[in-house]
Formats: sequence, structure tokens, C-alpha cells
Amino acid sequence: MSRQVALRAGLLQLLFVAVLGVALAVAVGRRFFEDNGWFAGPVAWLACAAAVAAVLRLAYGSVLIGAVIAGVPSAIFTVLGLHWEGALVAIVLFALWCGRLAVDPELVEDAM
Repeated sequence: MSRQVALRAGLLQLLFVAVLGVALAVAVGRRFFEDNGWFAGPVAWLACAAAVAAVLRLAYGSVLIGAVIAGVPSAIFTVLGLHWEGALVAIVLFALWCGRLAVDPELVEDAM
């Protein structure tokens, strides 16, 4: 695993999610998240993961698969009322996934 890529992926995902979240909150307001969070959150998460893949030059498909996998525990945390804790767990898992992809780009293909 590349610790440098993992760290950069985690920080970028955190930055992108935070910036997009603030921009959406300003543009559409809190009510939008209350009504559409289950849709908007995962879409925003995947969009930010795609941006991380672009910046770090990692395979989009593999990064997006990792983003989905990392998002599962986040969804569980959210159901338990721990949204932000789940987001942090997801960012750590996503970062570790990207760090592994950096040294094993065929990680997803090997698993299938």
C-alpha cells in the first residue's frame, strides 16, 4: 500500500466532500438534505471520488468501486444517527483502498 497516495486520497476526498457539501447547503438549503439526502449524499460522494481518481490518476472504475464499498459502513452509521462519524470512517476506508490501488492497480480485477 502507498501511504502517500492513501493520505492524499483521504485528504482530497475530505476536502471535496466538504466543499461540495457547503456549496450545496448554500445553494439549496438544509431542507434539501433532509428531503433528498439519501440520494444526494451518495451521488456527491461518488462525484468527489471520481475527482480524487482524476487528481491522483487512478483508474476511475476501481476508485468508484472502492467508494461504494467504503460507503456501506457510512450508510450503517447514518441509520444509527451517526452521519458524520460514518463519513469519517468512509473517508479512512476510501483512502486505504486508494493507497492499495496505487501499488496494485488490478486489485478489482484480481478479486473478480
